[in-house]
Amino acid sequence: MHDIRAIRENPDAFDAAMARRGLSGVSSQVLALDEARRAKITAAEAAQAERNSASKEVGAAKAKGDDAEFERLRALVAEKKSEIARLEDEAKAEDVRLRDLLLGLPNTPHDDVPNGADEEDNIEVHTWGQVPNFDFTPVEHYDIKGITQGMDFETAAKLSGSRFVMLKGAIARVHRALAQMMLDVHTTENGLTEAITPVLVREDAMYGTNQLPKFAEDSYQTTDGMWLIPTSEVTLTNSVRESTLDAKALPIRLCAHTQCFRSEAGSAGKDTSGMLRQHQFEKVEMVSVVHPDASEEEQQRMLRCAEDMLERLGLAYRTVSLCTGDLGFGAHRTYDIEVWLPGQNAYREISSVSTCGAFQARRMNARFRDGDGKPQFVHTLNGSGLAVGRALIAVLENGQTADGGVVLPQGMGPWLGGKTRITPDGALA
Repeated sequence: MHDIRAIRENPDAFDAAMARRGLSGVSSQVLALDEARRAKITAAEAAQAERNSASKEVGAAKAKGDDAEFERLRALVAEKKSEIARLEDEAKAEDVRLRDLLLGLPNTPHDDVPNGADEEDNIEVHTWGQVPNFDFTPVEHYDIKGITQGMDFETAAKLSGSRFVMLKGAIARVHRALAQMMLDVHTTENGLTEAITPVLVREDAMYGTNQLPKFAEDSYQTTDGMWLIPTSEVTLTNSVRESTLDAKALPIRLCAHTQCFRSEAGSAGKDTSGMLRQHQFEKVEMVSVVHPDASEEEQQRMLRCAEDMLERLGLAYRTVSLCTGDLGFGAHRTYDIEVWLPGQNAYREISSVSTCGAFQARRMNARFRDGDGKPQFVHTLNGSGLAVGRALIAVLENGQTADGGVVLPQGMGPWLGGKTRITPDGALA
């Protein structure tokens, strides 16, 4: 959420930032509601002062025996009481309107975020690895002979409908090994603290990390008002909500492997085949809560953590800086990492690493005390480290062989008990 004081002090700068997001004249809407709210508060305070003054005079009029004045003052006190209640209610209503407006506005883009309309305008900043050459036509993951029996979409559809999968046998083992590898590297080498978090959260947690109100249709809500998390960014980031931390506690670096749930309401007809876009999937998420002075360096550190996982798996990838038209709602700047998928002959996103500045912290009321004891908002960052299902897809497609087997990455050896491949009949060998 945005700082209303900053908008008051420099509305032109705010409008310029929102214009890069495709929104115009936003500050005038914000300031009109802010002025109306403050006018009601000022009027209520003036009415309270009049009521206080009249209340003091009531006793004096009674003592003098001035019944007419006594009745006038008593009526005035009652009138002001009613007026104060009305003005306070009106101020609260204006405050709700202002909050709703601010909650619906995206984060301002960093100055170095490239301008653009959509993903076609993203800027490539880094590449790694060689796109593999095959002496046969590579297929998508779900068509690899040795994979088909362990990747069961039909049974999942009977249980849950489309965009679900049941993994069995060797495929389930490789999927689990990927998640374990990610967690072990992040916790033993990258300095992250592992957490096991709930996957059901209250509404205020979803507001805190900006899934609500903007993306309600893309998430699942239970009948009692709880929400299934679309990513453990929600739980990890909200772990510091409504807190004032000691500056010495920063940075806080967390990771979690969780089930994630997305209705994919805005992606009808996209990637309906295979595991690329599922309603239920698993992800190892990284979250950092840092001092504002450290957020730039922290984003680069987190980006390297995610890139390194792909390098350990020997998977070619590219890193792109998202343009203003493709930037996520709560992001100040985002780098997407796209892994090469031979079956699609394309790079596809496997991680997004974003810095949110104080945007989420204001929504969560998450602060720290600086050296002078003054409370300031923390900065929050998040990134996939990695999406487990998409990592599985990349491992399978890049390692596929002409006979329908899969050669697994050498880097996975310690997590697979030395197994190196999936045979054409679906066994781990």
